[in-house]
Amino acid sequence: MTAALWAPYASSVDVVVGTQRHPAQRDDRGWFTAAVHPAHGETYGFVVDGRDPRPDPRGCWLPDGVHLPGRWYDHAGFGWTDDGWSATPWEQAVVYELHIGTFTDEGTFDGAVEHLPDLADLGVTHVEIMPVSAFDGTDGWGYDGVAPWSVHEPYGGPDGLKRFVDAAHAHGLAVVVDVVHNHLGPSGNYLADYGPYFTDRVTTPWGDAVNLDGPGSDQVREWLLGSVAAWLVDFHADGVRLDAVHELHDGRALTFLEEVAALVDRLADEQGRPLVCVAESDRNDPRTVLPRPDGLGMTAQWDDDVHHALHVWLTGEAQGYYADFAADASQALRSVFAGAFFHTGTFSSFRGRVHGRAVDTAVLDGTRFVASLQTHDQVGNRAQGDRLTHLVPTQRLAAGAALLLLGPFVPMLFMGEEWAASTRWQFFTSFPDEELAQAVSDGRRSEFGDHGWAAADVPDPQDPQTVETSRLRWGERSVEPHASMLAWYRTLLRLRAGEPDLRDPSLPVELTADADQVTMRRGPLTVRAWLTGEQRTPGEDDEVVASYPGAVLVTRPTTGTPAHG
Repeated sequence: MTAALWAPYASSVDVVVGTQRHPAQRDDRGWFTAAVHPAHGETYGFVVDGRDPRPDPRGCWLPDGVHLPGRWYDHAGFGWTDDGWSATPWEQAVVYELHIGTFTDEGTFDGAVEHLPDLADLGVTHVEIMPVSAFDGTDGWGYDGVAPWSVHEPYGGPDGLKRFVDAAHAHGLAVVVDVVHNHLGPSGNYLADYGPYFTDRVTTPWGDAVNLDGPGSDQVREWLLGSVAAWLVDFHADGVRLDAVHELHDGRALTFLEEVAALVDRLADEQGRPLVCVAESDRNDPRTVLPRPDGLGMTAQWDDDVHHALHVWLTGEAQGYYADFAADASQALRSVFAGAFFHTGTFSSFRGRVHGRAVDTAVLDGTRFVASLQTHDQVGNRAQGDRLTHLVPTQRLAAGAALLLLGPFVPMLFMGEEWAASTRWQFFTSFPDEELAQAVSDGRRSEFGDHGWAAADVPDPQDPQTVETSRLRWGERSVEPHASMLAWYRTLLRLRAGEPDLRDPSLPVELTADADQVTMRRGPLTVRAWLTGEQRTPGEDDEVVASYPGAVLVTRPTTGTPAHG
C-alpha cells in the first residue's frame, strides 16, 4: 500500500509503522507518500517535521485516542451479511435520532444492537446516529470530533459500527450517520500544522472556518468527500446527515454541498440502493433541497420551524427564538403546515432581520422536510436538558405526537421520546486536558448565567454524573405513564403505515388551529388534538380510528365525506 499525507506546510514527513520509520517523498502539490505494508491492526502514523507521531487524517481506527498513531484497518476482513439490502424509500421514512454513548447502559454499538428490534417494532425505518467520529475523551455528544474518517473507540471502533449497521439492516432499519464538516473539535486537531485546512477569512461559532474555497481547498474538499464515501461504502450506511451546513462557508460556483449531494447520488446508482443526504440548515432556504442545478440537491433538510411552532403551542414558551412563534401560536402552526417554514422572508426578532424564503409547494412536498417534537439540540441546549416530559402533561405529549406522526413531513423522534423518558438529555464532555475542561465548564455556566440561571443549577459538562443523568432507562417503558405513551406512539406509527392518506406529503395541509385545539384533515381522516385535558366525544357519524384520552381523536366518517368544524 501507499501511505499518503497532504501536508504542504511540512518540510519532511516520515511514516511510522510499528517501530520502523519510512521517509516519505513529496510531490509538487504537497502530498507525501511512502510505500509501506502494515498488517491489519498494526500501529502506524505520521511524523511531520520531527514532531511526535500523529494519526492518519484518513485513518478509521484510533484505539489509543486522537493524539497517538492509529492502527491499519483492512475493510475487506469484515463478514457482512446484508447482501441485497435496500432501505425503505425516503418517502415512507420514520427517523429515530440516537446517541450511542447514552442510548444504553453499555454506551456501545453492541449495546445499541440489543434494542434494534424495539425500534423496528415501533415503526422506525431510519436510525440516525449522532456523530461517531473520534474525539478527545470518552464521553461527549460527538460534535467535537477531530478525525472525520474514524470511529470512536469507546463506542466499539470500526468493527462495532459495522456490526451495528449489519444488525440494523437485518431488522429492516436503515442507518444515517451524522457527520460534522463545518469544524473540528478543540483537542486533537493537528491539521493546521499540515496545511491550509482552515481559513481565518471567515469565523464560525467554533473558530476559523474549514477552507472550502481558498488556496489548497481542492484537497480539503477531497478529504471531506472521501469521508462521506467511506461511511456509505466501507460502513454500508444508508445516508449522511450534514451538521449546520450554514457554517460551511463556500464562495465557489460549484459548492461543496452540491458535490456531496452528487457524490451520494452517484454512489446510490453504483450500489443499486437508495442513499440519502440530509442537511441541518438555519437558512430557511428551500434551494437546499431543490434538485440540482436549481438547488443544492439535498434529499431533505431539518425543519426547525415545525419544531418551534409545535413546541410553543404545547408549552406556551416565548423566550429566545420562540418569541416570534409565540406571538400567535395558532397562526404559526397553520403557517408551517401550509408551507413548511414560518419565516419566509419575514422579520425574525431573534435575528433582528428578515429571514427565510417561501417554499413553492407545487415543487416541494413534506418529504423534503424532517420535522420533530424533540432533538438532541432542542433538548440538550436547555440549561438542564429538559425533555417535553418535564415541561407539559402527558396529554400534551400525546397531542404533539399525533400532529407530528400523522402530518405531512418526515417525522423524527429523539431517543426515549416514544415512552416519555424521564431522563434528561444534558450537555456533557470528558476532555482530559484540565485547562480545556475548566474552560468548557466555565463557559457553560456563563452562557446560562446570562439568562438568569444560578451556576449551581447548570450541570457541569465535565461531571461524569451529567452523562449518567442523560442515559436512557429502558426498564421504565413497562411502567406508567411510560407504557401508555409507548403504546400511543406504536398506534400512531402503525396508523401512519397503514393509511396512505397519512403518508401524503402534499402541502399545504388543511389545518385549523386556535389556542386550545388543532384540527387537521388527512384525506377522509380527521385528527383533532387539544390542550385542555377534558374528554371529547366523536360526532355521531364518525368512526374512531385512534384516541388518547383527553388529548386526541382520530376519526373517519362512516358515510360520505368528513364534516368541517
